[in-house]
Amino acid sequence: MVLSFGLALSICAFASGCTAGQIENVSATRFVEADVTPTPQKKDTITIAAVGDIMLGSPYPNDTRMPPEDGRSLLKAVTPVISAADIAFGNLEGPMADSGESAKCKPPKPPLPGKEPEPIRCFAFRMPTRYGKYLKDAGFDVVSLANNHSFDFGNAGMTSTRQALDAVGIKHAGSDRLQRSTAFLDVKGIKIAFVAFAHNAIVPNVNDLVAAKRFVTDAGRNADIVVVSFHGGAEGTASQNVPNRTELYFGEKRGNLPLFARTVIDAGADLVLGHGPHVLRGMEIYKGRLIAYSLGNFATYGWFRLQDETALTMILEVELGHDGKFAGGRIHSGRQEGRGIPVLDPSGESIRKVRSLSNADFPATAPKIADDGTISN
Repeated sequence: MVLSFGLALSICAFASGCTAGQIENVSATRFVEADVTPTPQKKDTITIAAVGDIMLGSPYPNDTRMPPEDGRSLLKAVTPVISAADIAFGNLEGPMADSGESAKCKPPKPPLPGKEPEPIRCFAFRMPTRYGKYLKDAGFDVVSLANNHSFDFGNAGMTSTRQALDAVGIKHAGSDRLQRSTAFLDVKGIKIAFVAFAHNAIVPNVNDLVAAKRFVTDAGRNADIVVVSFHGGAEGTASQNVPNRTELYFGEKRGNLPLFARTVIDAGADLVLGHGPHVLRGMEIYKGRLIAYSLGNFATYGWFRLQDETALTMILEVELGHDGKFAGGRIHSGRQEGRGIPVLDPSGESIRKVRSLSNADFPATAPKIADDGTISN
């Protein structure tokens, strides 16, 4: 099908610290036609739609980073692709809670007489719990809570997040290392496990390969297909390529991601989905399994300066056989408009970007990516 949608944008593209006086005006000034037809599904495959970082808006520390219409239409343009898959997955970048203060970010010091107040240099996100319904309505079935923002509001924020997701029937993985590292879903008579990792100590850690193998092996005992999600890697436009070593970001170890991905596949994982660098990264196929090293930002409203590579996004559609092997897929190219509204992008820029990075970083193992985004081995 072809979706016509109007985006009324008077863009306020800015970094954190935007004041309440900077207002995004919405009017019907642009219409874009984009093909949102999902790849035809085969009866003997499972289709997974996967996206990167999701942060739908935060009223903390004030409401200047909240989306228009309270976020009700934030995911409207991408819903047809997400909802068409058997399973839709994303990384929930921050807690869902309706109150609380973050111990992570101390209040800024009062300005000295005649001086401007200090800009906010700390990022703490808190989405309203009612936004869980928006995720469900868009088609999301399971999210990762294993990332460096899930505990921005401590254990209370994490508990609230679990409750908000449970209330709308969205599964979640990776909120701690013990009981909640893995989520299980049943689709077409197939049991699928999602195991989530990040680079912080509270959740399963990308730097601990011994534990990673154990998590995946344990999940495989109770599932037919195992999907691994990881939040790792350095951040920003200088980090689009995947190095074959442990990445450091502000002195923090964020994983040797090729080693991690291949290790979990050796242990029984069937698909590996990465996020965290806030940019797209390349893909490779290892032992018949697809590895996507970063799905980039997806819907990160209000906090970030979205331009060039950081504004690019995609919906990765993957078909897996009932044995877990990669059977094909497609990149649905997208970008974030304005302050963080995800839309489909008929120019295909994300497709070209991922293809270029894949061929550069994994010349022997990169999948074939056609101009229309079709992925094949």
